[in-house]
Amino acid sequence: MHKLELTQLSLAVLCALPLAAGAQQGLKLKPQPTLMLIPPSVKEDVPLFLEADRLQGHNDRETEAEGNVRLRKRGHAVHAERLRYDKPLDEVTAEGNVRIERGADVVEGARLQYNLESGRGFMEHPRYTLHKSQDPGGQRQLFGETDARGAAERILFEGPDQYRARRAEYTACAPGNDDWFLRAGDLAIDKGRDLGVARDAGIVFMGVPIFYSPYLSFSLHQERKSGLLTPHYGNTNNSGAELTVPYYWNIAPNRDATISPRVMTKRGLLVNNEFRYLEPAYLGEVRADLLPQDNARDGERRWAYAVRHNHTVPGGWFGTLNLQKVSDDTYFTDLSTQIATTSQVLLPREGAYGRNGSWGTAGAYGLTALMQRWQTLQADPLSPVTPPYNRLPQLTLNAARQDLLRSDIDVHGHYVRFDHPTKINGSRALVYPSLSLPLQTAFAYVTPKLGLNVTRYALDANSAGFADRTRALPIVTTDGGVVFERPTAIGGTAFVQTLEPRLYYVYIPFRDQSRIPVFDSSQQDINFATVYSENQFSGWDRINDANQVTLGVTSRFVGADTGAERLRAGVAQRFYFNTQRVTLPGEPARTSSSSDLLAVLSGAVAPHWTAEAGWQYSTNFSQTQKFNAGARYQPQPGKVLNLSYRETLDALRQTDVSTQWPVSPGWTALARWNYSLREHRTLEGLIGAEYNGDCWVLRVVAHRFATATQQASTTFFVQLELNGVSRIGSNPMETLKRNIGGYVRLDPRAPRTDEPRTPYY
Repeated sequence: MHKLELTQLSLAVLCALPLAAGAQQGLKLKPQPTLMLIPPSVKEDVPLFLEADRLQGHNDRETEAEGNVRLRKRGHAVHAERLRYDKPLDEVTAEGNVRIERGADVVEGARLQYNLESGRGFMEHPRYTLHKSQDPGGQRQLFGETDARGAAERILFEGPDQYRARRAEYTACAPGNDDWFLRAGDLAIDKGRDLGVARDAGIVFMGVPIFYSPYLSFSLHQERKSGLLTPHYGNTNNSGAELTVPYYWNIAPNRDATISPRVMTKRGLLVNNEFRYLEPAYLGEVRADLLPQDNARDGERRWAYAVRHNHTVPGGWFGTLNLQKVSDDTYFTDLSTQIATTSQVLLPREGAYGRNGSWGTAGAYGLTALMQRWQTLQADPLSPVTPPYNRLPQLTLNAARQDLLRSDIDVHGHYVRFDHPTKINGSRALVYPSLSLPLQTAFAYVTPKLGLNVTRYALDANSAGFADRTRALPIVTTDGGVVFERPTAIGGTAFVQTLEPRLYYVYIPFRDQSRIPVFDSSQQDINFATVYSENQFSGWDRINDANQVTLGVTSRFVGADTGAERLRAGVAQRFYFNTQRVTLPGEPARTSSSSDLLAVLSGAVAPHWTAEAGWQYSTNFSQTQKFNAGARYQPQPGKVLNLSYRETLDALRQTDVSTQWPVSPGWTALARWNYSLREHRTLEGLIGAEYNGDCWVLRVVAHRFATATQQASTTFFVQLELNGVSRIGSNPMETLKRNIGGYVRLDPRAPRTDEPRTPYY
């Protein structure tokens, strides 16, 4: 018979006798008492349920339970062989196979002392399993079944979602997998702040200690926090062995800064600094780099800075700022490990201010003022760069009004002051209004357009004899086309196939422009974007004389059910009725009566296969001028193969192959080879591998690319990513994404779409 001693009956006491799940401790199946107590210290009536084989005690002081003990209170559950509940203190003492559940967290050990109201206490020799905090709806948000687990000599409960463990081990690997763990003399975990702090800490990987720090902190779930980021180790042929130890300062939710000392054995200490900010009306970033003494260049002081700012002002006004400068021509080729950076030869220093507004009910306009200068980097003596003109200033107005008396009106105007240290200087004022009349039915359209381009040049005194000049040119165009459709099927799939012929006519009379300087014009490359344009020159200093028509036809295959385009093919060619008279200085006039023939194909050509190809063929010389073809096979994320080939007449022949491909369980091969068949050399190459260990990923990558005609840079990346703690080594992610189209990051838990800064101490 079970005995329950109660001294005060004024408290709510419920003795229910449910059947136990089975025999415990050799007892036969028999009723099990349940006690519900409402502690007087709790402001709201939160009941406490206590179940055990045996219950006894004093109702207003303490209750003792023994045998299959289970105590439940909102947010808590305690299991043990023996338990004592002190009601005035709302405190539990438990022994024997103790298990406490705090929300989703579970801690098991030999002995527990715990205050249910404050969430404070301790447990001896615990094993713990921690999950992400619950959302307001009470649903757990997990990347996997377990976010973190470990063991310790003793764990302290320091309040809701707060723990401190002595002589502890911590890992984000699933149970049964101890590939890596963090070992610490003192480990504090604050789930509310998403923060872990370890003292006297080391990381053990595959049974081998690989890292030690007297103080180490980390984000529990890769969130932003202040602290030192994971060190980056690397090696390049330009700078030698490198070590970068960034410090990240999470100033506010909308502001942060990163300070990154970078030690290079061949050059010295380079300090990279970055500050970012984000406000409702503006955003931007500031970067500043300083290498006080470059040992590879006789102690030369080298530096770089970049400032980018975007600002919006009520009323449609906006402003932008882009300032970039480096100390010398070879700063990027010597010190950067990314081809996107080393290939920079023009650095802008510009600021703009403008306004976007409405023009009536169906019109809009944009007004912009720009100041622009350039720094030109002559990094390759064998390939010099011609500096562009500075614009001091440039004022631009663009306006459009639709459906005004069934016509569309467009106006472009600008004033630019061009400045150059060695060329002709002057200003250009231009206004180009045009009127078009769109005529359209369900299957056809034609749009005649009439415009007048008036340009005024005011030039400084110059030795070439160029004088002020005004140019006025009427421009007439007509754009028309028809769309035919028919149902069809390919491989049992229903499609709608279209046939879309198009005609584009341009007439511009001849004006002698040989005595106009060239500030910003160049010959446009002919392609599907420019073959339907009115001017074959970019910029405004040259406007071609034209009496020409472009004929083209496009066919598309569109899914009958989805409306999504699956395949597109097209051809186009321009035909000239007059010989060319307007040219750029030093460029010969066109002698043929037609342009090259253009052909293009793009879309899904087979399951998991996408392809695109472009062909530019000279019908006058019966030879290919340009050809490019590419294909991508991607049966699933993380498995991709890219193939491409490019060639131009007497200039370029290149192959490009890249892949991310699983080769065995856990292992993925990474590679890219961009090879010049004409020069018989590798322009850019990458080889590497990734291993996914479920709770860790190892990346090893070697990357080599040409930085100049006869120079190349080689970089090695080795990164170990430990889920939930840190990434150790040099980060190759930007290099992999740029080199392998369709690359998908291997993640030990769930796919991540960003690269949050995650300090480790």
